[in-house]
Amino acid sequence: MSNPELARRLREARELASVSQQAAADHVGIPRTAITQIEAGNRLVSTLELSKLAELYRRSISWFLADVQQHDDDVLVALHRLAPGLQEDDGIRFQVDRCVSLCREGVNLEKILGREERPVPPVYQEPAPNSVWEAVRQGHKVADQERRRLGLGSSPLPDLAELMVDQGIWASGANLPGTMSGLFLHHPSIGMAILVNAQHPRARRRFSYAHEYAHALFDRDRVANVTTTDNRVERVEQRANAFASAFLLPAEGIDDELRQLGKGQPSRGDVLVFDAATGGSIEGQARPAPNSQTIGFQDVAYIAHRFGVSYEAATYRLKSLRRISQAESLELLTSAMQDAGRDYLRALELLDDLEGTDTPQRGTRELRSRIAHLAIEAYRRGEISRGRLLDLSKALEIEGRQLFDLAEVARSA
Repeated sequence: MSNPELARRLREARELASVSQQAAADHVGIPRTAITQIEAGNRLVSTLELSKLAELYRRSISWFLADVQQHDDDVLVALHRLAPGLQEDDGIRFQVDRCVSLCREGVNLEKILGREERPVPPVYQEPAPNSVWEAVRQGHKVADQERRRLGLGSSPLPDLAELMVDQGIWASGANLPGTMSGLFLHHPSIGMAILVNAQHPRARRRFSYAHEYAHALFDRDRVANVTTTDNRVERVEQRANAFASAFLLPAEGIDDELRQLGKGQPSRGDVLVFDAATGGSIEGQARPAPNSQTIGFQDVAYIAHRFGVSYEAATYRLKSLRRISQAESLELLTSAMQDAGRDYLRALELLDDLEGTDTPQRGTRELRSRIAHLAIEAYRRGEISRGRLLDLSKALEIEGRQLFDLAEVARSA
């Protein structure tokens, strides 16, 4: 490892973590000029200093020292190092470890079946954002590009877990600590994987899937990226939030919905028609009825349900797109208006689509179904034994005899 390369990684890690040189210096107990010299490659960093900086930047020491950043450390070791809260609850740790183990099984089965080249989304080479504006700009730009690449148009997105899996990313819900919304993993042993908090409401889980997908597009050099309330101010997290908002709520799609609702039109419309008789023009002006263009709680609730996001997320997106003013957004976000929006959806029996929760089995169904399909195919081809199939049935939480019978039917067909 050359000193210039180590210096570059230290600077990059600090910028990604949105930590100033002064804050880094205070954490280590050295002058700010020492951090400047370290990042310029003019001063060596001691083992103790590197350990403290790695802790502050939420990186493993091996991330800085490995020959390549995508090294062979065990993915679970890296994950638990970044998210020590996972170890505080045996049930949570077991479920996360189980999901990671299922991803490993999936990768192994794909190798057996000769499907090692998984389709993966592109990497968007954007520099580390140095401001909130830059983070939002990058997130919005790539969200538009990714929608075009996937041919999604401006319509509401389908099931996000299915979309992730179609892009070569294992996706699943898992019981995570309440302060953790999701995590992204990238390691040779599992490929890429996204886990979101299964205890969060459906709309929030959709946003978390999109948020973690942004990390797959921007931040694939990390073995693990954990999204918690503690790191929400980091620029890469702000960029991922901006991506998720624009990816789930495209501007053109929102405008289409507002037009369907008879909203979002200009306060007046001027028309100018050529007059054949005089060679001049005929002018006219149309004004919508007073207050007809006001976007109310029912409109926000409708758009939230249409795109599968929370009432709050829909309001913020409308404000970001300048479809409502700052004052209007503050009014729509009052407790009274949010309650009215929920009551509106509840009356139409739509609220559960956004705020309902799923059973643990349903939350992992996409991951389990893909791996079960691979297992049956491998057994059908004679690549795995009956015993191996039964072992997989335990990991998949499928009754062994049932999976075996299905595999036998596939083999005899």
